[in-house]
Amino acid sequence: MNQEQYSANILIVDDQKPNVRLLQKILSGAGYTNVIATTNSLEVEKLHREHEFDLVLLDIRMPKMDGFQVMEKLKEIEHDNYVPVLVLTAQNDDATKLDALKAGAKDFLVKPFDQNEVLLRIANMLEVRLLHKQARNQNKILDQKVNERTKELNDTRLEIIRRLGRAAEFRDNETGFHIIRMSKFSQLIALRTGMNEERAELILNASPMHDIGKIGIPDRILLKPGKLNAQEWEIMQTHAAIGADILSGHDSELMIMAKEIAISHHEKWDGSGYPNGLTGEQIPLSGRIVAVSDVFDALTSERPYKKAWPVEEAIEEIKRGASKHFDPELVEVFLQVLPEILDVRTRYIEEDVHFDKMRVYLTGTS
Repeated sequence: MNQEQYSANILIVDDQKPNVRLLQKILSGAGYTNVIATTNSLEVEKLHREHEFDLVLLDIRMPKMDGFQVMEKLKEIEHDNYVPVLVLTAQNDDATKLDALKAGAKDFLVKPFDQNEVLLRIANMLEVRLLHKQARNQNKILDQKVNERTKELNDTRLEIIRRLGRAAEFRDNETGFHIIRMSKFSQLIALRTGMNEERAELILNASPMHDIGKIGIPDRILLKPGKLNAQEWEIMQTHAAIGADILSGHDSELMIMAKEIAISHHEKWDGSGYPNGLTGEQIPLSGRIVAVSDVFDALTSERPYKKAWPVEEAIEEIKRGASKHFDPELVEVFLQVLPEILDVRTRYIEEDVHFDKMRVYLTGTS
């Protein structure tokens, strides 16, 4: 046997002290170093939870809790794990032996037993037990590696989405902080509506791509300093459908929501929006949330073609848009989380150097 078997955790459970002392002497003489004993079967559960024994040497006929009840308790603790029980009993009838094996015992010896035989059976059981533990630990390591790889893939996917969102903002002379702010606004609003954290985080991660379709709009229209004419405005409106097309064709929840937001965040509660003229709750909730967040941040941000609105005026504009542009219930929610939204706005305020504007987003810090 290897050293690992000799250092295995072994529990002796027998209500007769002479039997306990005999087993302790045999095991100690054979070189086993971690042996614990009890004459009170009620202590087994507590001891096993503390030590996770590799082998239990168990008597059957005991007061308070017999060996069968002990094995039932061990199976509850171990669940689908290997229950390492060697029954040592003076009961030598076949019925007791069969009952013990049915209850979960892995081996059975009748007292008085031969010392060499009991040591061989203990060695065999420990070999199986330790191989089982090695396989279980290997499975845990594999599971951990799979989880790490899955997280790495998810993080890479999120980074691609963030960078695509930045690409659209660069095309439109926006800043990276705009998509950070509006996505965090959207998450705050989503959480306050009662949306669970996982779904709200999807909105946080999907909303940066709301205007990805702008990469398909010609510069002469997208970057025009003055007001667009009717034909130009019609072309500009196609960015919602372009964005949805770019994001379509993948079944991940993140991409599905990103597409949903891209196609719906310019729809309006009263049906006057685009591209599909949806009304009320026909507009996906994610699109309705992003609409409020996007407009508020756009109003309060300075751009080459406009001055930033004072926060108070922007808030009033959002209020005026209730039941027209915006879902009226979401406007109420927006007002409820306004202190948190303003805090986000303060933390991600515009700076003078464009590189610095992007640094936080590039590193993923918040």
